[in-house]
Amino acid sequence: MRSPVQKASCRFVASLSMAFAATLFFSACGAKPESSPGKSSSLPSMKVRVQSVESSPQTVIEEVLGTVRAKRHATLEAKLSGRIASLPVVLGQRIKAGERVVRLDAAEIAARLDQAETSLQQAERDWKRVASLFEQQAIPRAEYDAAEARHRGALGGAAEAKAMMSYVDISAPFDGVVTRKWAEVGDLALPGKPLISIEDPSALQLEADVPQAILSQVQHGARLTARVDGVTRELTGTVSEIAPSADATSRTFRVQIDLPDQPGLSSGQFGRLRVPVGTTHSVRVPAAAVVHRGQLEIVFVVVNQHAQFHLVTTGKHVGDAVEILSGLDAGDIVVVDGMTALSDGQSVEAK
Repeated sequence: MRSPVQKASCRFVASLSMAFAATLFFSACGAKPESSPGKSSSLPSMKVRVQSVESSPQTVIEEVLGTVRAKRHATLEAKLSGRIASLPVVLGQRIKAGERVVRLDAAEIAARLDQAETSLQQAERDWKRVASLFEQQAIPRAEYDAAEARHRGALGGAAEAKAMMSYVDISAPFDGVVTRKWAEVGDLALPGKPLISIEDPSALQLEADVPQAILSQVQHGARLTARVDGVTRELTGTVSEIAPSADATSRTFRVQIDLPDQPGLSSGQFGRLRVPVGTTHSVRVPAAAVVHRGQLEIVFVVVNQHAQFHLVTTGKHVGDAVEILSGLDAGDIVVVDGMTALSDGQSVEAK
């Protein structure tokens, strides 16, 4: 059986526990119970810098994932079959438009061209001889027409062989950089089989698949911002292309945004397109006004020239300010300088 002293001690501990729980409850709800006189009231008044909390409009942003790609890129292929005799480029090499990047073994095609040119020379000589005889009316018209047809056929055969010979050398269609090699010297090149890929790094764009729900917020020529991993600052680009139809699987529309030239920006990087979808009002305070004590976030509010701490929930950081989701209202006066040395209930004086 407990003694009267033990019972009194238990009641005292229970009272303290209830008082502490009530304090936490009011603080978490953004309210602050009146400070009781005590140690804080005996502390000297502190001069602090204060600021009024205002509710400001904020643009609601929807981020869409995307990939940085070159506006001009090409994968070169052979137009005829043949062994690769030369491939004088390496990954990352800069090349000029018209520069040879692949050469095929041309022995068979060269022999075919020699044969076609020989046939053309013979057909041309025959046609000239027959034409001279036809003018002298020494041969019939049919013989002249046959010689002329053989000459035209030989001309076509030679032109075809020359065209085939021109396909032996594969050249770059524009100034760019070699980004991938699909084959090596000695490999068999076939029509439709990729050999090398090149792209122009001077003009990059962000490709993003925009959901149908927010596509109306994206217009041709609009200026939108984007964040790209590896690039420190935010980029502003121009919407250059919008796909007219949606992807049947994802229900998204491919959108391309031309990006400015920026150090550290290259194709293949991961990016986020920021699409404004509306406006809302939010409460913000300077980030320095929020005091972190363990896992708690506290802001000191001045009430009747006394500092009262409020537990707050923060949101996004916007520059030097931070969004307050709960714990403060527009019009509250908060301490923005000198709050680290403040105690709850301590008297303050604005500088």
